Amino acid sequence: MTKAVNVGGIILGGGNPVRIQSMNNTKTSDVQGTLEQIRRLYDAGCDITRVTVPDMESAEALTEITSKSPIPVVADIHFDYRLAIEAARHGASKIRINPGNIGGPDKLRLVADECKQRGIPIRVGVNSGSIDRKLVSEYGGVCAENMTKSALDAVKLLEDVDFDDIVISIKSSSPKLTIDTYRLMSKACDYPLHVGVTEAGTLREGVIKSAVGIGALLAEGIGDTIRVSLTGDPVDEVFAARSILKALDLRSGGITFVSCPTCGRTEVPLIEIANEIEKRIAGLPYDLKVSVMGCAVNGPGEARDSDIGLAGGKDEFLLFEKGQIIRKLKAQTAVDEFVEEVRKLGEEKKRIQS
Repeated sequence: MTKAVNVGGIILGGGNPVRIQSMNNTKTSDVQGTLEQIRRLYDAGCDITRVTVPDMESAEALTEITSKSPIPVVADIHFDYRLAIEAARHGASKIRINPGNIGGPDKLRLVADECKQRGIPIRVGVNSGSIDRKLVSEYGGVCAENMTKSALDAVKLLEDVDFDDIVISIKSSSPKLTIDTYRLMSKACDYPLHVGVTEAGTLREGVIKSAVGIGALLAEGIGDTIRVSLTGDPVDEVFAARSILKALDLRSGGITFVSCPTCGRTEVPLIEIANEIEKRIAGLPYDLKVSVMGCAVNGPGEARDSDIGLAGGKDEFLLFEKGQIIRKLKAQTAVDEFVEEVRKLGEEKKRIQS
């Protein structure tokens, strides 16, 4: 088990649930725009977000951002130790740095002392593109072994200045290399691990690469917090992360959506209908399994473990719950009626549980 690290009240490691992280793509100096995006991330299920701090204006903006954010905010720092110190002073819940390029041991100690005084952990961020050239040459290229060594060397720099409130990330854009590296790192230390496939790509390819890399590690019990890195709206990162965790039974809550792949028996435009329903129910705050099936004959039975489902037939749909048919719906109004039934069932479930 990894050690527990407190990030603004959210505990990473120590047997706690795997936490979802994302990163704002707004200008941090745009306080209102950043806060608006943070609230959207929070509503989607994000536990922690990260913002870039490229200048003093951004560091100072953290005071208002962190005081109004519903989730902890991590400051992403490159090279300048002064920005790390100011981010800590202005409310950051965690600082992300590469200890090897922050300005030397004396500067690193100043950052570490500031964070220690305020109870702020430091995330050691290493990726396949930041490995020291000597290590790359020594191992004949980038590999799991030199990525792990690079991260451990960075951790030692912090330990040498008496700091051990640490989270580690060692990402690659290759899912296979990511898996191999985190497997090594999980055996080499007990610090919490932030897992992700960096630069994974746009929504389609990025989700696939992330599901492979993150999912394989989580299935082995490796990883305390995750980020799905996508080129696009960071809210999509959160939805994808939730889906990965729910697929492994590591998180409950929210809608679990199931739909069949269609076949020659399908007599309704199921692809369009399934996409529309998924879009309309994705953000609903109900712990429900929802199915949309293309066959009225087999659909209710195949999806009997769903709380509620819709099965297509010729010119009509069947509404069912736990495999039991409730009633028929007209094709023209089936989507609207079904979404409303999902809402009703969700509210009823909430009422019973409370």
